[in-house]
Amino acid sequence: MPGTRKLGRASAHRIAMLRAMVTFLFEKGKIETTVTRAKEVSAMAEKMITIAKTNSLHNKRLVMSFVTKEDVAKSLFDTIAPKYMDRNGGYTRITKIGPRRGDAAEMAIIELI
Repeated sequence: MPGTRKLGRASAHRIAMLRAMVTFLFEKGKIETTVTRAKEVSAMAEKMITIAKTNSLHNKRLVMSFVTKEDVAKSLFDTIAPKYMDRNGGYTRITKIGPRRGDAAEMAIIELI
């Protein structure tokens, strides 16, 4: 299946959910979610960090158009992205933690390295 995962949602809902999860990941450092969501969040978060590594007005506008909180976007440029200047990708880690109790969905923790 090429392209992105649909995650059982309409495209607007899916994009809104991913924006919120990426923002929360940058805010808290780690989140617990399903494995498929974690993989999508990882891809989007890595793109945002790569964009934020170059501090330009254009890149700030790109990040602000995706990250939902202004202070999180500022911390992305000021503290998170400089940590990864010597690293070419691989900014997140996904750790599987077993099935969820209610529906046995495979759960994972995604965190910034």
